[in-house]
Amino acid sequence: MAIYPGSGGRSCTYKPTGVSFPPFKFATRKVLNTNIKCALKSSVVDQSPQQQSSVDVKQLVDFLYDDLPHLFDDQGIDRTMYDEQVKFRDPITKHDTISGYLFNIDLLKKLFQPDFQLHYVKQTGPYEITTRWTMVMKFILLPWKPELVFTGLSIMCINPKTQKFCSHADLWDSIQNNEYFSLEGLGDVVKQLRIYKTPDLESPKYQILKRTATYEVRKYLPFVVVETQGDKLSGSKGFNDVAGYIFGKNSRAEKIPMTTPVFTQAFDDQSKIAIQIVLPKEKDLNSLPDPNQETLGLRTVEGGIAAVLKFSGKPEEDVVREKEKSLRSALIRDGLKPKEGCMFARYNDPGRTWNFIMRNEVLIWLEDFKLE
Repeated sequence: MAIYPGSGGRSCTYKPTGVSFPPFKFATRKVLNTNIKCALKSSVVDQSPQQQSSVDVKQLVDFLYDDLPHLFDDQGIDRTMYDEQVKFRDPITKHDTISGYLFNIDLLKKLFQPDFQLHYVKQTGPYEITTRWTMVMKFILLPWKPELVFTGLSIMCINPKTQKFCSHADLWDSIQNNEYFSLEGLGDVVKQLRIYKTPDLESPKYQILKRTATYEVRKYLPFVVVETQGDKLSGSKGFNDVAGYIFGKNSRAEKIPMTTPVFTQAFDDQSKIAIQIVLPKEKDLNSLPDPNQETLGLRTVEGGIAAVLKFSGKPEEDVVREKEKSLRSALIRDGLKPKEGCMFARYNDPGRTWNFIMRNEVLIWLEDFKLE
């Protein structure tokens, strides 16, 4: 099975973002496959300086911006821009012809319905172009249709003789060993096949920018919540009040469609807790009915960049707090700057869902997250 480059509410379409994620970029590129890294030596050594300088790398960068978004649609990529003997490598797949590469792209289209998002394309060497991408796939052959997420870099080398791409190496952010054949890479695929039960309800829109071994970095669009005071992150105090608002206990007796997840938010001092229900995206503060209870409030969450740790099981308070602590430590280790406080997201009705397939998430908003 080949995994190619390529989030949530769940994914949504964005134009290229120029994402480079400085804390991760250089560490990730160190694990480039040696065979791919050296693939151009024989091509370049025979070229005179005049011949070598004739490669228009900028034109190829522009080409990839236009061509790669078609990787999994009916148009497909332009095979004429690749050498017939192009070398492709990712952690669990290798091909040495353009025909083999295209065959596996077609196989992925049939098995996974991939959603490919291109973040940036830029020159990173005299004959090297690097792309950053996100790819989300649903494995449609399994009854629960698990969602597989991969983010990473593609290092593409140019043959000066043909001015076409002669090698393509994919590096995944979620593993350390990106050499072919990577047992770590295979384990990463298998791990994502586990069962999570996510209700078929609207949820806040986000784009997955990066997926590491332990967490995702997401870009959330703004969303509106109805909220009231809670008691603890895993608690349900106040839920009946916010649920009553969407069930018609409001100034217009208007029933509002149910969404997911239910959030509980711990603010800066970690003592104030709010329980929140997300309202449908077509609603804004001006179009919503007023709450009947003074303890309820409507608020727009401005969105932004959040790190998210996903887990299953019954979310006891000590478990949720431990997940928050683990996520915060991982972010600091990776050079990111987590804000104070956190949010806990529950996607399932605990009375109707088996613990081992429940989907829970801890979110921590990030500050000073600069995109190149």
